[in-house]
Amino acid sequence: MQNAFKFTRPNTEVTLNAYATADRILIDVKDNCGGLPPGDATKLFEPFTQRNEDKSGVGLGLSIARRSVEANAGILSVRDVPGTGCIFTIDLRRHAIPEGPMPGGPMGN
Repeated sequence: MQNAFKFTRPNTEVTLNAYATADRILIDVKDNCGGLPPGDATKLFEPFTQRNEDKSGVGLGLSIARRSVEANAGILSVRDVPGTGCIFTIDLRRHAIPEGPMPGGPMGN
């Protein structure tokens, strides 16, 4: 979300949508950055990569985010919407919630 707010154009919006399928949870963050510059979009996820004039960060955010999602057996991807912006999607496996008290919770001590 921080990158979406940082790079979206003034007077436009950032949207967050979450939805589920039978076995997946998907979270989309859509910005209005104007779209990606030509080139390989996967390079956005490389450490110390910045593809915009705003160099106020160090270029680690998307790299860390992708590794965090992958550590949870998920996928972080980006789709370019030329002239409009980007849609970043977190795709995670859906887990069933066990019935009964949670271990360590108020009823499961």
